[in-house]
This record gives sequence, structure tokens and C-alpha cells, in this order.
Amino acid sequence: MKIAMVGAGYVGLVSGVCFSDFGHTVVCVEKDAGKLAKLHDGQVPIYEPGLDLLMEKNMADGRLSFTGDLREALVDADACFIAVGTPTRRGDGHADLSYVLESAREIAEAMPEDLVVVIKSTVPVGTNRKVDATIRQHRPGVRFHMASNPEFLREGVAIADFTHPDRVVVGLESEHANTVLNAIYRPITSRQTPLLVSDPETAELIKYAANSFLAMKITFINEVANLCERVGGDVQAVAHGIGLDSRIGERFLNAGPGYGGSCFPKDTKAFAQTGQDVGARQSLVEATIRSNDQRKSDMADKIVQACHGSVLGKKIAVMGVTFKPETDDMRDAPSLTIIPALQAAGAEVVACDPQAGQEARDLLAGVGWCEGPYEAAKGCDAVVILTEWNQFRGLNLGELTSGMRGTTFIDLRNLYEADEMRAAGLDYWPVGKRPTTA
Repeated sequence: MKIAMVGAGYVGLVSGVCFSDFGHTVVCVEKDAGKLAKLHDGQVPIYEPGLDLLMEKNMADGRLSFTGDLREALVDADACFIAVGTPTRRGDGHADLSYVLESAREIAEAMPEDLVVVIKSTVPVGTNRKVDATIRQHRPGVRFHMASNPEFLREGVAIADFTHPDRVVVGLESEHANTVLNAIYRPITSRQTPLLVSDPETAELIKYAANSFLAMKITFINEVANLCERVGGDVQAVAHGIGLDSRIGERFLNAGPGYGGSCFPKDTKAFAQTGQDVGARQSLVEATIRSNDQRKSDMADKIVQACHGSVLGKKIAVMGVTFKPETDDMRDAPSLTIIPALQAAGAEVVACDPQAGQEARDLLAGVGWCEGPYEAAKGCDAVVILTEWNQFRGLNLGELTSGMRGTTFIDLRNLYEADEMRAAGLDYWPVGKRPTTA
């Protein structure tokens, strides 16, 4: 199969590279000239483990290429995937579909007969119908086929998620689209991975409902963590206890500073807004959004509390600023709320992160950047674990404390145990457990 992938951002690039590794011919279309030049040179503009090697391999084998010309990419194409951004629209919480509809207009002008147009971007229910109408308006009389194929990629493990998914979801109403998508995904479905075929509206809802449910699960355990701190429970033991119930499961029950990233924040907002618009409010999702926003502010307050009620004039070392490990993504990262709140309260903040680049430096003004955790901890009054990078899981606590001015260690990811903190002479503040003093 020949596939055109419109958009070489996170979803488009990972999908395009993985499709090419399945043996398909893939042409990724990217409008950004700077990004396109990097891609031509084999440079990956995002950080995703393993993506650079897989891209290099398939470019060398001639199955993967990049262009700024959509018309060129659509020559003899069997399918065209739309994988452009759908950020939250300012003012109303809806997903901004302007990039999707612009892509639809451009595809209409250049598409061959019988092309299968597949929406890979995360879009609210009804978007497939809008794209279908847009294409028909701009190219009446040309036969094409619409399909929805939402992605379920987790940053940091996206290649594994794409090549070994729990399921593949497609929404369509055309037998030809069904045939083409079955052929595209045969390398996955041949391993008995379920291919769930539905109408387009159901496929669109599956994506939003899945992300909203996971966001609720994270938020639930964070609220349980608050309760544990008040009554003396251990949130990790609670999570394990309820997670052993097969109806619940243990995944996404790690208490922390709140969810962030490119998916959960915007998808929960769009899902809630859709419910409000059609008179079917998603009250649990709305509450999840409010609670998660509050969670990030509460974590800043927790750090202040751990520092004896004030961070004025104190130096705080923050370990990790990206929203999760194994990514350079700063979108809606808890650090963007927590660090400015500490600065506003009078703290000097230094930070280290294995992949935080210029974007993090631009977003977090006034932060001192260090090469690693031991440099960051020198002369600081408190250390905060904010992102659970592997580099922060096995710190030499003796070396860390030898350079510190204070003895406060705030672990917002529960990476350590109270006994080892006490042995290192540190006052330990975990999440969902009682703090302990050295």
C-alpha cells in the first residue's frame, strides 16, 4: 500500500515511520520548512526512544520519504491519513479543527479517485462528517472514502504502542475503506490484535472516552492520596489493593502531581464541551478537569509546607520538568504551574531534566538549569522529584545530601522509601503517605 501522511508531528511521524516498517510506502507531508529540512537529513524533531533508528532504516530502504508537496504525496496513494494538531480552541474548550479542515480542502484539490481519507488526529464526534462535507464541497463528483482511525500512543513508548496495540479502532461506512485499512493493518491483526470496526461517530467517541476514563483514574487516586495523608493511610498500598481487583486494574493508579501532556488535558476538555453542547453533560469529566488543575497548585503548596511553611529566600532543586519521562513534551506539564508558584513565593529554583530543551527554558523563565541532580542539589534547601525519569530513581543519597544546605526531600512520584531517606538524614515528604523526619 502507498500511504500519504499529512502532518509529521508526533502522531504523524510515529505512525508514518511504523507504517513504513510494516512494508508500506509512506510519504509524510510537512509544511514547516525547517522541520522538513531536518527530516530530509534524517533528523527526528521530537524525542521518542527508538524513533531515530527506525526512521533511518526505512528511509535507507526507500519506503519512507518526506515532502512539502501534498499533490506529490498523493500520486497513486491508496490512503491519506490526516495527522495534524487539534489543540484546545481558545475561549470555549473545543478542539480546534482548523488544521484538519484545511487539510481536507487541500486533499480535495489533489486526491486521486477512490482515495481513502483517514482521520488519525484526535477529533470530537462529528468531525468525519465535516471533513466528508468539506471534500465534497471542494471536489464534487470525485469518489472517495472516509474513515476514522484514532491513535492510542503513549509518549515514551509510542513505537511499542503502535506495533503491539491493545486494539485497532476504525470507523467507516465503505467496504473499500474496510478493505484498504485491513490491508494496511494486516501486520498487526495477523498477530490476533483485535480490529474493532464501527461507524465513524463511535470510533471518535471511543478515543475521547478512553482518555477521559484514564484521566479520571489518575485523578481519583490523587484524591485518595489526599485522604491518606489526612488519616494515615498509604496510597501505594491502597492502589495495589484496589488494583488487584480485575474490574479495576493497577495501571494509572500512581499518585502524583497531576496529569499533563498533549492528550489528557485537551481531550477531557473537548469531551466535556461536546457533552455540554448536546445536553449530555459529562459531569465526572468536568470534575476531573477541575480537580487536576487544583492538584498542580496543591503540590506547590505541599512543597511550601515541607519547607516549614515558607520558601522565601530558599533554593529549591527540581528534578524533572517534562510532563512524563522519556519525552521532551512540556505541554500542560505540572512543572509549568508548580515552579512559577514557588518563584512567586520567593524561592530560587534550579532544575535538571534529561530532555528539557529550549522550550522548557523559554516556558520556565528565571530557572537555573543544571546538568544533573547532584549539581542541582548543591547548596539547595530542598529537593523535589517532579518527573520520574529513571536517572532519579537510584540517586546516591549520600552524595546528594553532602552538597545540600537543607535536609528536605519532596518526592511527588513516590520513588523512595521512608527508611532509606531517614538513613540518609533527610526529611521525607512523599505523596499519599505521612511525612517522616530524619
